[in-house]
Formats: sequence, C-alpha cells, structure tokens
Amino acid sequence: MQFIGNHILSVDQFERGDIEQIFSVADKMEHYALRRRVTRVLEGAILGNMFFEPSTRTRVSFGCAFNLLGGEVRETTGFKVSAISKGESLYDTARVLSGYSDVICMRHPVPGSVAEFAAASRVPVINGGDGANEHPSQALLDLYTILKEMRHKGRELDGFRISMIGDLKYGRTVHSLTKLLALYKNITVTLVSPKELQLPEEYVERLRSVGHEVVVSSDLSLGIGHVDIVYSTRIQEERFASKEEADIYRGKFRLNQAIYTKYCEPNTVIMHPLPRDSRSEANELDNDLNQNPNLAIFRQADNGVLVRMALFAMILGVVDQVDTCSRGVNWYHRRDV
Repeated sequence: MQFIGNHILSVDQFERGDIEQIFSVADKMEHYALRRRVTRVLEGAILGNMFFEPSTRTRVSFGCAFNLLGGEVRETTGFKVSAISKGESLYDTARVLSGYSDVICMRHPVPGSVAEFAAASRVPVINGGDGANEHPSQALLDLYTILKEMRHKGRELDGFRISMIGDLKYGRTVHSLTKLLALYKNITVTLVSPKELQLPEEYVERLRSVGHEVVVSSDLSLGIGHVDIVYSTRIQEERFASKEEADIYRGKFRLNQAIYTKYCEPNTVIMHPLPRDSRSEANELDNDLNQNPNLAIFRQADNGVLVRMALFAMILGVVDQVDTCSRGVNWYHRRDV
C-alpha cells in the first residue's frame, strides 16, 4: 500500500510486503525508543489523540511514539469532555479537529466509527480500536513481537504455532491478528474459549482458506500443549450487556507457573495485549509468571512504541529523514532495561 498521507483503519489494507516494510522501519526506531539518540524529524507536527474509550497503553504509547519523533500531542479523552456530548456529529468533529492536527489517532466504542470519522478528516487517521471490530496497530505490534521472539529461537513466522485463549468473540486484538496471520504460511492456530465466546466463523474460515490448521477447543491444558506462543486475552466486560454476564466467563482460563510447567513446551512464549485482569476472580496470567523469562507481555508493550513510531514516520513521509534530524542525548537515561 501507499503509506504517505493515508489512513490506517484495518489490517485488510496490508499485504505481506507492507508488514515487512513496517517492521523494517520499526527496527530502526529502537535507538530512539531507548533514548540512545533523539530525533526531531516531526518537530512542529501535531498528533490529535482522540480516545472515547478507556485506554492506557494505546493512548500513551501513540503519544510517546509521536513525542519521540519530535512532534507534539493534543488529547481528547472520553465523551464528556468532547463536543460529541453536546450532539456534534463525527463528521463535524473530524472536519474541525483535522484542521488542528497533522495526523489523528482515534478510539471509539462503535464498530465502523473510526472509518466514518476518517472519511471526513482532512488528515490521516489511525484506528486505535473501534468497538469489537479491529485494532490494527495492536495486531502489528503483536505480530512484530512474535517475529522477534521466533527470531530469538532461530525461526521465522512461517510455520509457527499459536494458541489464542479467552474472549475470542469480542477481542478485537484477536480479530485483527487473525487477519494478519492469513498472510503467512503453514501456521497452526489453536482457539481456546468457551463455546459462547468462540472466534467468529468468518475469521476461522479466513485462516483455513489459506491452508492454516485451525483447532477449536475449550480445554486449556490441551490447547497450550504444543505451541510456540500462548496469546491470552481478557474477558471484554465492556462488550457484555452486564457485569454479571461477563462474570460467567471470568477466570475460566487461568495460566500460572504450575500450569505452564505441566502443560507447555519449554520456552513457550506467553503474550497478552494487556491489560491483564489481575483481580482474584479473573487472574488470567498469575503474578507468579512475572519472573518467567518467556513472559513477553512487557516486551510486547515496548514493541508498541516502535511500531507506532514506524507508522507515523511512514504516514508522514519522513522515514529517510529520521537519522539526519537526530542527535545524542544529554541526560541520564536507562539503557536496555
């Protein structure tokens, strides 16, 4: 695809070559993300960060990524602080705020709403999550993490094995990641969830249509036994009619060190898009996994900054200028922590 000046709304926009290009640029951003060097390539540019659903990692990492490239961030969080609460349409909001920004990242609870907003925007828009639909930048950072973890083991993406666990019906990160996996070869995908929260059939069929082996199960012990990646997700409480309905499924698929040791192959990588629900009634990934070197959830979060820096640089057409606009740092900073 042509990145410069274009929206990022769905992973359906990408071919495999596009993914490889994004990851190549993301690799080059590591020096800046680790504060080994500073670049001001986007000095004077403004990111409009518009989040109408709760967010920590996505909102902050998009802002951090833009700041690390030298740009500035303006934020709107929640409907109550937006003119949308006064009845303003997405069209009008897009027309106005795109006049104040050079690029916009948006999260909204309604599927398709970000695309509707982008249609009226005068600047590129990145989908930061639209309801239960998609989360393209999360899928990219997830796949980038899988690639890095596999390369650490001397392997590539083709032919790896992944188990996706939890709320696969409403988990937009799983929906987008599934679409990306369809661009690769010979992947085995095990889907572990309650029957009521299974991955929608359209995503299952997409995987099977390209020749991937897909196993559907409700048995955690069987589902995590012979895979390279365990990708756990939380129950998407905000998508249910009530907390009580969500509680029916909460805590059904818990992973702790004892279960990991008993059922997983050595060095199976553990991933989660975060936040992990650490409340006692859920406890999807137990704290006793925190010292397990194969717990990649924080490496995964760090990789989000690299991927989002890459997207900004590509969309705003400055990839070739990042290094020429850089200098050394002049403060104490952590190194490779």
